[in-house]
Amino acid sequence: MKSICLAILASAALLFAQTVIAKPPSWDTVNNGKGRFKLLNQFDSAAVLDQETGLVWEQSPSTSTFTWSNAQKNCNQLTVGNRKGWRLPTVQELASLVDPSVSPGPTLPAGHPFSNVQSDVYWSATTLAVNTSFAWVVFFNDGFVSNVFKSGDGLVWCVRGGQGVDPQ
Repeated sequence: MKSICLAILASAALLFAQTVIAKPPSWDTVNNGKGRFKLLNQFDSAAVLDQETGLVWEQSPSTSTFTWSNAQKNCNQLTVGNRKGWRLPTVQELASLVDPSVSPGPTLPAGHPFSNVQSDVYWSATTLAVNTSFAWVVFFNDGFVSNVFKSGDGLVWCVRGGQGVDPQ
């Protein structure tokens, strides 16, 4: 009898855990409306969860410009909301913040909770495959994705989570 009760309790606990634990977001889900972004209190409201991608972004990216290698260094050493583990986003992750219907920039979805986002170029961690002297960037004045010399200057918007890439 005791083992049957334990089995029933274990089954109920498993069912409860499956309904409570959120599934990771799917990249086939489009959510540009209200509720896409959640300001994270556990990060002292200095970080934002993108519920479309599952990535956590700085709520207020730096307004300083950096070369690509210094941009990497900036994110790797960053503490936001008393948390480490930040990195430069991939070009796809960075471009996922762009709402092409918004013009002029910054080209972010309506109702976003970010501050200090500039209508300018932001570095990604993604190196141009055919010439490693270049990295991919996203222009937040018009949402354009391109590549520039790594020795140039760009803005930095750090992220946590996802897969990232090894910088070259």
